[in-house]
Amino acid sequence: MSAKTPSRAELLTFLREHRYGALGTSASDGSPQVALMGLAVTDDFEFVFDTLEHTRKVANLRRDARCALTFGSTVGDDHRTLQLEGLADEPRGPELERLKSIYFAAFPQGLERASWPGLTYWRVRPHWARFSDFGATPPLVLTHDATALANLR
Repeated sequence: MSAKTPSRAELLTFLREHRYGALGTSASDGSPQVALMGLAVTDDFEFVFDTLEHTRKVANLRRDARCALTFGSTVGDDHRTLQLEGLADEPRGPELERLKSIYFAAFPQGLERASWPGLTYWRVRPHWARFSDFGATPPLVLTHDATALANLR
């Protein structure tokens, strides 16, 4: 396989095929914490997830919105990964409804959790991304800031 820069559509396909990613946050003492999450992605590279209000990640994100996400393949000879850093927020109103519809399309079982007490919804907007394909020859490693990610064709 020769190295080729992936298009916006190819990156979105990769993310939609690899819906589980690691979410990294920082505890109040600065120590790292990570959780495997089901994440839906919008066409604008916004990442959406739900979680219970009493979790460590919620406390961490409410105190410090900075976070990181990592996606990777575990199938056969697929050696692609995507790492992202960004800011998380808790959308409200029409924005929340828009994002929930995208989340439920990716995770229909999320509808069953929607009525759980203390369930919260979060969005991560990346400002940095690195895509790697170590199965390509030569290996491909691309880094994008928020503007470059938004301008991908």
